[in-house]
Amino acid sequence: MSRAVLASVALLSAAALGYEVLLLRLFAILQWHHFAAMVISLALFGYGLSGSFLALAHRRLEEEGRFPLLFSASALLFSVAAPGAVVVVQAVAFNPLELPWDWGQAGRLAVTYVVLSVPFLFAANGIGLALQRFQTQAGRVYGADLAGAGLGAVGVLGLLAVMPPLEALLAAGALGVLAALLGSAGVQSVRLAAMPAAGVLIWFALAPGIVLTPSPYKPLSQALNVVGVQVVAERSDARSLVTVIESPRVPFRHAPGLSLLAPAGPPEQRALFLDGAGPVPVDRRLSGEQEPAYLGWLTSALVYELVSDPDVLVLGGGGGRPVSQALGEGARKVYAVEADAKLVSLLRGPLSAFSSGLYDDPRITVRIGGARAFLAATRWEWDVVYLPSMAGGGAGLEALRTDHLYTVEGMGAALDRLRPGGWLTATTGVDLPPRAALKLAATAAEALRRHGVADPGANMAMIRGWSTVTLVLGPRPLTPDEREAVRLFASERGFDLVHLPGMTAAEANRHTLLSEPSFHLGVARVLAADGGMVGYAYDIRPATDDRPYFRDFFRWRLLPSLMAEKGRGGPGLVEWGFPVLAAALAQALVIAVPLILAPLLLARRSVRGEGRWRVLVYFLALGLGFLSVEIAFLQRVVPFLGHPVYAASAVLGGFLVFAGIGAKLSGRWALGSRARLPSLAVAALALAYAAGLGPLFEAAGGLPEAARWCVALLAVAPLAIPMGMPFPTGLARLAARGEEGAALVPWAWAINGCASVVAALLAALLAASFGFGAVVVMAAVLYVVAAATVP
Repeated sequence: MSRAVLASVALLSAAALGYEVLLLRLFAILQWHHFAAMVISLALFGYGLSGSFLALAHRRLEEEGRFPLLFSASALLFSVAAPGAVVVVQAVAFNPLELPWDWGQAGRLAVTYVVLSVPFLFAANGIGLALQRFQTQAGRVYGADLAGAGLGAVGVLGLLAVMPPLEALLAAGALGVLAALLGSAGVQSVRLAAMPAAGVLIWFALAPGIVLTPSPYKPLSQALNVVGVQVVAERSDARSLVTVIESPRVPFRHAPGLSLLAPAGPPEQRALFLDGAGPVPVDRRLSGEQEPAYLGWLTSALVYELVSDPDVLVLGGGGGRPVSQALGEGARKVYAVEADAKLVSLLRGPLSAFSSGLYDDPRITVRIGGARAFLAATRWEWDVVYLPSMAGGGAGLEALRTDHLYTVEGMGAALDRLRPGGWLTATTGVDLPPRAALKLAATAAEALRRHGVADPGANMAMIRGWSTVTLVLGPRPLTPDEREAVRLFASERGFDLVHLPGMTAAEANRHTLLSEPSFHLGVARVLAADGGMVGYAYDIRPATDDRPYFRDFFRWRLLPSLMAEKGRGGPGLVEWGFPVLAAALAQALVIAVPLILAPLLLARRSVRGEGRWRVLVYFLALGLGFLSVEIAFLQRVVPFLGHPVYAASAVLGGFLVFAGIGAKLSGRWALGSRARLPSLAVAALALAYAAGLGPLFEAAGGLPEAARWCVALLAVAPLAIPMGMPFPTGLARLAARGEEGAALVPWAWAINGCASVVAALLAALLAASFGFGAVVVMAAVLYVVAAATVP
């Protein structure tokens, strides 16, 4: 086997993985990022379909001299299908918001899965053909496959740093052409010489017609329909696409949480949209004048009634509103931590004149980075720590979003950064029946308990406006004067008391009237020592780093009764993220199980032998286990590195590269009595990592961002290297059985691919229900099963 073949396999694998990461970005722009992981996992259906195809047609495909032609054809078809699938998917017009009412959207979702599987089918065909053609060197081929995939996962971030997502998509397609050229190098054939040239021509012919059209239901799409709206700036990188709009004819105003008694509304605003979601307002500020007066009439201004001349830490500056509010309420210094550098560059660039150079104010210090990573790294203390507002909604889709600040551990880290007498403040939206406010209170109370506070309710105050709820908490109880200040603030601005030490139910629900004081009664039950909300219809358990889904309130037992009220809006009271994920898992099982069994049933002569069920269990366990470990590890790295994109580059790239090294080393284990040891090592290490990663990342939290990225990457190695061994070991042991075993190789490829489709969805559902620790335990059990069923 030549180096050119290995290089072509690595290039094709890099293109496929880069395309997968790009789809995450593209679907965040076109739809909502919550469904991107689900769609990508089901797109891996293409890998399983490829394995079945190779299992059924392997005899004809193995004819002498056909490998270069078939490999080049597969690579070229991938290069055309990758951008083409994006075009077709946009035409399908799947809208997840309509799923509760229009079951026809389920069909559109299924079509989306199938269309997205096509590029992966072609890429997997090429890689599978190489594995099949060079079975005795499966470790080298599999190593090139994994190493290329790892480099693709990291390299696509470099592409996104210098070009928009659409151009990066075309670049990923171009890698397919390069793989075809390398795969046919040195082969004398007119057909092989013509294919790359034809592929290049087709690719360049299709490229100009590809455009990105976001869903018409996204907030940015709707805002652009307003008369006179225009885009004034746009920035894009691996994190997000930020779009800034203004509307001179229809003034833009956005101020959730503003009191209905406010003497003045917000000034002229421009709106920021991140991947089409938002808006994040930017207020016009006039040089030399005070901050906009309306900021003191938001529920989030409550904390400034409890401190004077504070030093403020703002975690998530957004468009600058919380920073401007802090200055307007008398802050001496404001330290703003913003994960997205583009927002800061916009406020210091195109929006600087509009906001009078807010971020150039000498009282403000701006730090770029993730909030949790910053809290772990710094030892400074502040009088006020401001968590980013959670007032925005996603029509129930936000249940799939993880947030490591609104967890027990995240709030605990913020409490550690308070000076004596300081306060932490957080704001969320009003929902009926109450959910977010109760979960916020439960999470904050548990964080205080872990800090040694016996009676958390004494250290907390919560108020409610017409659209937002704000919580203030600290390491000490509120004094009588502070409690009176909260009452006065709420009364003057027409806000309702939700919780205040010593308050009565008669003090609640006085301004924005509900049928009963449900927020006050709910928080009182949450704070009760007997855990009075155990039987509540919604899941309001405290969010933790193991289950960082603050917006997940879904309980399965609630679904039938609400669906029975479909005609009266019952489905609108359900967080639909996880039910849709469960439906996708059901669809994946319907697709994957027949796909795995089809070669066994349709080609008994090819897929036969007494060990075929052992092969099924072994490769099924590996496929489920590998991706489950990756997902669990990825979740633990996100708060350490500060952003999911960087965590994905380190974890996916590291796992695939080091697993590729393991695959290359697998030859010495494959045919001996030690073939079970790598799987057993993975099971043991996975459990050890679950216990040890937290202390490791906490100790390294003070390192610079680049150093932390390297720590995360290197931490992958001891686990990933043995994870790369079992799959090629199984293939090599099959190949050693002669013709009968060789016929099982593509079937094993199909099993592994389909198991990966199921694993991503299954792991996400398990993590939401039981935590990522449960996912690790499941993965460890799967690797023990694999060790017991080595072919």
